[in-house]
Amino acid sequence: MPQPRAIRKVFRSSPVIEGAGVHLKRAFGHREAPLFDPFLMLDDFRNSEPALFQAGFPWHPHRGIETISYILRGTVEHGDSMGNKGVIGPGDVQWMTAGSGIVHQEMPKGNESGEQWGFQLWANLPASHKMMAPRYQEIKSAEIPVVTLENGVEIRVVCGEAAGRTGPVRDIVIEPQFLDITVPAGVEYEHPTPPGHTLLAYVIGGSGFLSRDKKTFGHEQIAERAADVGPGPAVENEHLVLFGPGQSIVAIGGDLPLRFLLFAGRPLNEPVAWRGPIVMNTEQELQTAFEEYSNGTFIKE
Repeated sequence: MPQPRAIRKVFRSSPVIEGAGVHLKRAFGHREAPLFDPFLMLDDFRNSEPALFQAGFPWHPHRGIETISYILRGTVEHGDSMGNKGVIGPGDVQWMTAGSGIVHQEMPKGNESGEQWGFQLWANLPASHKMMAPRYQEIKSAEIPVVTLENGVEIRVVCGEAAGRTGPVRDIVIEPQFLDITVPAGVEYEHPTPPGHTLLAYVIGGSGFLSRDKKTFGHEQIAERAADVGPGPAVENEHLVLFGPGQSIVAIGGDLPLRFLLFAGRPLNEPVAWRGPIVMNTEQELQTAFEEYSNGTFIKE
């Protein structure tokens, strides 16, 4: 039998303002990043007030990382220094490998009701691939396999494997898994996870449990509320769960279906030098990157 992962720590996302004035929630970022290797940051930009997001993220550089954008409502127009441009909408994914350097912009537009719902994860690149050629994998919603199990569990497979299906995002250095999972109310689902990978889940709807073990929790407020209500600390919308080692996770729907994004990636175990949108391994590499951005040599052929 696979060994279920215990919950190492639970976080609640908190408000921040980024870009040209975009109000969003940050699940984790610079301060917590060492816990999440190879992941650097996860932002939740669900908003229903256009004035709080339409200023967007004007032209800015990236180097040394990958940014993964997942849209549920509204649209985001994007363009970059390589001449790419387009629009991603509900259910679409953009997996951008910045590599040696790219300058781009992302401008959320919202839908007819003024809603913009999406998430962006930053993943680190190893030193051996920091200066790889930039590239995009832009995946439309219809290309993402959706698996419905006999017990009603629904899984959208963006990257990696689940229930015998493989996601359309391929050839990523950190060997990631990215799934959008919904577990019906009262249903238990055990999902195998890649051994040795860092694993995190971000709850985006409903409530439930992500462990059978009531003793494994981190956030005191969550633990106090959840101590006597069921198997493991109860989790709900905007909770981020970091798991310990093991071969699987157990997800249990609560009074409502539990929907969460599941991310796994191979840890890099390398030094991180991070300033703004650029992440390298040393301070000298960071200084070089910003000098190149200033003198016009940032973009490589």
